[in-house]
Amino acid sequence: MHLAFPLVTAALLFSAGVYGVLARRNAILVLMSVELMLNAVNLNLVAFDVHLRDRLHGGQVLTLFTIVIAAAEVGLGLAIVLLVFRNRRMIDVDRLRSLAEPGRATAAEREAVK
Repeated sequence: MHLAFPLVTAALLFSAGVYGVLARRNAILVLMSVELMLNAVNLNLVAFDVHLRDRLHGGQVLTLFTIVIAAAEVGLGLAIVLLVFRNRRMIDVDRLRSLAEPGRATAAEREAVK
């Protein structure tokens, strides 16, 4: 198999992920788009590992590390999204300007009043 097929597929996956991060407002969809980009990177790592016939299979080992990091990122990201939803009753990324609780002034706002 030629190296171009997985590279084009990975480029399409990565492009779809970038579009999802830039165009979506829902935090869950942004997290899913980041996962698409990480999967595109994993596909590139495995494709180059097979193409170069590495004895140590470095690309596949790095892919395993990337999968572990992605699992941790999803766990933390979903925890943050759930806490934001519990406090704000929305997960629209564009409307979240700060992580301060609604109705409470931040330190910069208190300084501006003085």
